[in-house]
Amino acid sequence: FDPHDAPDGRLNYWGYSPISWFAPHHGYQLGEDPLQIRQQVRQLVAACHHAGLEVLVDVVYNHTCEGNQAGPTLSWRGIDDRSYYHQNARGDYLDVSGCGNSIAANRPLVRRLILESMRCWAMELGVDGFRFDLGIALSRGEGLTPLDRPPLFEEIEADPELADLKLVSEPWDCGGLYRLADFPARRVGAWNGRFRDDVRRFWKGDDKSCWAMGQRMAGSPDLFGGQPAPLGRSITFLTAHDGFTLADLVSYSQKHNLANGEDNRDGDNHNNSWNHGVEGPTTDPAIAALRDRQLRNLLASLLLAPGVPMLLMGDEVRRSQGGNNNAWCQNNPLGWMHWQPDSGDQALRQFVQRLIHLRHHLADLFNPELPHAEGQLPRLDQPGHLSRLWHGIELNKPDWASWSHTLAWSLEDAHHGPLLWCGLNAYVQPMEFSLPSCPRGWLRLIDTSLPPGDDLPSEGQPWQGSTAPLASNSLMLLVASPLMQGHR
Repeated sequence: FDPHDAPDGRLNYWGYSPISWFAPHHGYQLGEDPLQIRQQVRQLVAACHHAGLEVLVDVVYNHTCEGNQAGPTLSWRGIDDRSYYHQNARGDYLDVSGCGNSIAANRPLVRRLILESMRCWAMELGVDGFRFDLGIALSRGEGLTPLDRPPLFEEIEADPELADLKLVSEPWDCGGLYRLADFPARRVGAWNGRFRDDVRRFWKGDDKSCWAMGQRMAGSPDLFGGQPAPLGRSITFLTAHDGFTLADLVSYSQKHNLANGEDNRDGDNHNNSWNHGVEGPTTDPAIAALRDRQLRNLLASLLLAPGVPMLLMGDEVRRSQGGNNNAWCQNNPLGWMHWQPDSGDQALRQFVQRLIHLRHHLADLFNPELPHAEGQLPRLDQPGHLSRLWHGIELNKPDWASWSHTLAWSLEDAHHGPLLWCGLNAYVQPMEFSLPSCPRGWLRLIDTSLPPGDDLPSEGQPWQGSTAPLASNSLMLLVASPLMQGHR
């Protein structure tokens, strides 16, 4: 990619606006020999595999660095301009990428190039999958018409060398096309932007947010034809490289992008963020405590919801970009991740670790289509086993009113009764929730109102009584005690 495609001497740090889809960026190379970079990428991928990590490459097949018709001629424009780019009759570039041009991904010549690029990264360099930037743009045909069966995705899914790869995509582009539930490729998991927005709005305390929050925590059935999203189709997330980090989401109400050299015009203006009283860093203990609680509310919501959760690197240790929500040109400490083991918020890191362990232990409750063996938890999709019941502060009386900020649900087994209860209080005052009776006894596993370290005990704490008092802006999870046998 072109590293100088940034304002006033800044660098294109993220690597968008590519020149060649086959070449690893030379800036990632160690040493002077340009031929070493491919071997070094292979070594990097192998080291990740040895550590139990898979590697997915974020690929930008929707545009190149050649810009619009007035841009530089660096690659495909000089080879065959009209074959590679969508243009109108006058030769003006059609742009749904926001970067001046749009690749005509479903033409035979371009399809072949993209597939050969993917095979190169998968077969020669060993990566495990791809994330398609503005991937829905790759479903557009002639005249930018959206296609229900785009040839590019059909060929990707039919290619035996790409058959086992993980595929993830943004289901939107800059031309207004948005296809989440009906993304036109069976194997692609789509970023669920509604999950991000609705969970943020609920914990921010917005009106008209409670019903949408319930839908997200149930697997977004309103978006997927009345049923929870099929396994692997909905990538749930709170933050990504685009936008605020999680720490900044609870610390800034406005973006602060002056360092990017565009007078704060760049970056999204609709972040659903809240500074909780002071813009940016604070020494006020009450504001700091509320931010701590909100971070854990958001993270618990992500890890307790059906779908495939995606966590932004650094959110687990409270990484901040100083309110910059578009750090694409910040190749400096503002945009870097600090890898020292003891850096950042270690209490938050431990909270995230325990959340992940808990999700693994209760996997069947969150993804009912996972392979099921005798003796495991009952599957949600088996009739007569588990059902989801909605509650408010009173049992079986969910409050979906526009002014409501409280929500609870339970998962109940037809033979053994309640297995799980979760309560959310985004109101500014404490609220007392009625609990379903659990003959086998409740264990409190999460209570974000408690101090860090006590908020997610590794073995759970027995919970007595018929009610659960939830502090303002807090989340509580109770689980039937037999389900936690063997969990550490």
